[in-house]
Formats: sequence, C-alpha cells, structure tokens
Amino acid sequence: MSYDIALKRVYSAFEEDDGARILVDRLWPRGKERASLALTDWYRDAAPSSALRRDYHQQKISEASFQTRYRLELKESADALLPLMRYARQSKLTLLTASRQLEQSHLPILREALLDALEEEDRSDREPASSPCLLSQQSEI
Repeated sequence: MSYDIALKRVYSAFEEDDGARILVDRLWPRGKERASLALTDWYRDAAPSSALRRDYHQQKISEASFQTRYRLELKESADALLPLMRYARQSKLTLLTASRQLEQSHLPILREALLDALEEEDRSDREPASSPCLLSQQSEI
C-alpha cells in the first residue's frame, strides 16, 4: 500500500489537500496562535527528546549523531508512532515543524520511520495496531 506523508514548515500556508496536519515538535512555534495553523493535532511524543534537540541546536553533536540517536528514540518508543500511522492510513498526512531547514529537521527521519512501520504492519498477518478506526476511539478517551 502507498501512503502520502508530506513535510512542511508550520509557517507555510494551509492547503486544502494537506489532509491531517500534525505539528510534531516539543515546543510551540513562536508567534503562532493555534487557530491560525489549521492543525488536526499537536503531537509531541514522536518529536526528538528535549535533551537531544538541545544538544543538536547547541552543536554539541553532529547531524549524523542526531539522526542516529533520534532513530534510536523512535525505535525505543514504537507506540509513539501509532497515532501518526492511523492518520496516514486514513488519508494524506502532513507533518509540520517550526524548523527553518525542513530537510535537516527530524521530519524526514520520522517520515521514514512511519513508512517502515506501516510497511511492516502491512506485511504482518495480524490486525494492524494502527487501524484508522482506532483513531476515533482514541479521541473519545
């Protein structure tokens, strides 16, 4: 199955074909009101940890080290991907970040991890844990 996962800066204008717009950052973007972003959700659990983000922005670690450590964080908390996988199974998913340089942000790594997890689930014989019908149940809780 093919999934459409787009990456955008949170400061980019809303477009009708964005699908579910999910902000995946630990910090709220400066100068932005929630209503102006047309967000479906703000999901912090799949963003890099505060310590990892701080080390990278303070240039204490290299980009390669950041990528390796972020992939490890995602692997250690595999359930953190489930809500995003559910959105991706419903329709187009647009992941948003406040980072200035989108391709050097965490979003390309997150998209890759999501696509890998979706593919792995699709190959499995079990009922997907990221079934879209579970998305509506989760929001009722």
